[in-house]
Amino acid sequence: MDPAPKLTLNNGVLMDQAGYGTYKVPAQDAAPLVSTALSLGYRHVDTAALYGNEEGVGQAVRNFTDAGHIVREDLFVTSKVWNTDHGYDATLRAFDTSLQKLGFDYLDLYLIHWPCPERGLYLDTYRALEKLYSEGRIRAIGVSNFNREHLEELLDAASVVPAVNQVELHPWLPQRDLRSFHEAHGIRTVAWSPLGRGAVLAEPAVQEIAGETGRTPAQVVLRWHVQAGHTVIPKASTEERMAENLDIFSFELSPEQVAALDRLESGRRTGSNPSEVN
Repeated sequence: MDPAPKLTLNNGVLMDQAGYGTYKVPAQDAAPLVSTALSLGYRHVDTAALYGNEEGVGQAVRNFTDAGHIVREDLFVTSKVWNTDHGYDATLRAFDTSLQKLGFDYLDLYLIHWPCPERGLYLDTYRALEKLYSEGRIRAIGVSNFNREHLEELLDAASVVPAVNQVELHPWLPQRDLRSFHEAHGIRTVAWSPLGRGAVLAEPAVQEIAGETGRTPAQVVLRWHVQAGHTVIPKASTEERMAENLDIFSFELSPEQVAALDRLESGRRTGSNPSEVN
């Protein structure tokens, strides 16, 4: 299969457009599943403190590099600070904990997991990320689940523009306004739940395009994402599904097929509204 292209972040760091997501991957399964993903060609792995699997992710990465398959610098690992660790000092401690669990000297990308606007601490939290970034302990910093109003407030106060905003995004919820804001400010869009937790795959339009292209419904939707410039981090629990999710760079959707998927927009979420998470 064709390798995932690397996208350039606003500070020059490269990030693979397709990654392996580990949300809801149990701690005991993280090391073998991430090892399988790496062996298939994934070079971008997404985890978070909340997921409870950073140790397994780190173990798989270290085993893969120690075996000489690749150097650490060619891998891209993301983690995130959880809501209960918002605040400047708490975030610094949380980062140290995550780095220790991963067993790394540095992290490629560190995100604020949710803005938690009622806590009123995401500016202090981001200031801690800026400190870690200035110290070279993180190659890039960003946010997750930030709506436009959260980004606007952050950009007014920040000295470093977030490299990415990782948000729920799929054909039901294409986040057009937010993506336009990202493009205007040099922020990369990373899609979590890129398949709408699998529910989008049952849409007749998706099924029809899968038949037309000889691809699976998941490949069709993931291809829709990458043609729009999104980075995708789907989770998979089998080698076959992992390989399928990465094999999306050897075909293209026609403009008519893209338009058919665009018409699925309904505003339906499969996860929480960021303004309501605190």
